[in-house]
Amino acid sequence: MHAVTADDHSFAADGPVAVLANPTAGRGRHRGLLPRVLDRLAEGGRPVRVLDARTPVQAQAACHEAVADGAAALVTVGGDGTVHLALQAVAGTSVPFGAVPAGTGNDFAIDTGFPGDPLTAVDAMVAALRDGRSRPVDLARITAADGTHRWYGAVLAAGFDAIVNERANRMRWPRGPRRYDLAILVELARLRPRRYTLRLDGEIHETDAVLVAVGNCPSYGGGMRICPDADPTDGLLDVVVGGRFDRRTLMRVKPRIYRGTHVAHPLVRSYRARTVEVEAAGITTYADGERAVDLPVTITAVPGAVRLLR
Repeated sequence: MHAVTADDHSFAADGPVAVLANPTAGRGRHRGLLPRVLDRLAEGGRPVRVLDARTPVQAQAACHEAVADGAAALVTVGGDGTVHLALQAVAGTSVPFGAVPAGTGNDFAIDTGFPGDPLTAVDAMVAALRDGRSRPVDLARITAADGTHRWYGAVLAAGFDAIVNERANRMRWPRGPRRYDLAILVELARLRPRRYTLRLDGEIHETDAVLVAVGNCPSYGGGMRICPDADPTDGLLDVVVGGRFDRRTLMRVKPRIYRGTHVAHPLVRSYRARTVEVEAAGITTYADGERAVDLPVTITAVPGAVRLLR
């Protein structure tokens, strides 16, 4: 895989625009959106092909295949989970990428400058396609303990939020958002700081913490600005660490994350680095809201790793 430079503008000559759509994204509230998206994308003057995929594994494979077959661009219609699957295929290539924000969480799309309205975002992509224009942004590359790699665009959670996600995914009841609420209550009752070893560009920090987030972009979880100063064009990762919070303090500070003002709390530390190693016992990380890998991990900022249709 090559790092993409700012002047790498090669679009596949006659390839189609490949579209990965998640009809269940955003709890189905955009179910009727896809035909209108496809109609507008066709105005870009290239054939449009919807990828056939019914599971995340199939979706990721279909994206890789589309890129290998010479797609002119890859576009997702969904949320951060759909974006995450597509990034695995376009990262490190010159195939441009567009994210139509149609999910519960659209953090990567919004934080990298796509319009929040889905059809307005499509119009921006069509204009970029017509002009042969794309712009580079950074991605983060995870290396797991077994040497496998995975890309993400927004934020990797390696603390309380990851633990809650893992709990919610194991629960079979209740259905829907209430399962996540219940998981928060269960894990709050068990809340305890954990011992982390962080290596930031080789500098070691030993710390007891309940929150650890590594951001390429500022937001996760549908607009929570956990790494408020993260910039996906600066070649760096932002690391936000919430220290020895007790239950009451954590719940008081958590609403401030939506505004990004939690970083002013005396128990919160912020860092910036090109390479971030995170080690702690018994934690599975979540990247772009998707289950990723168990700690320890190494995360590397890769400048200009994806080109956006903007």
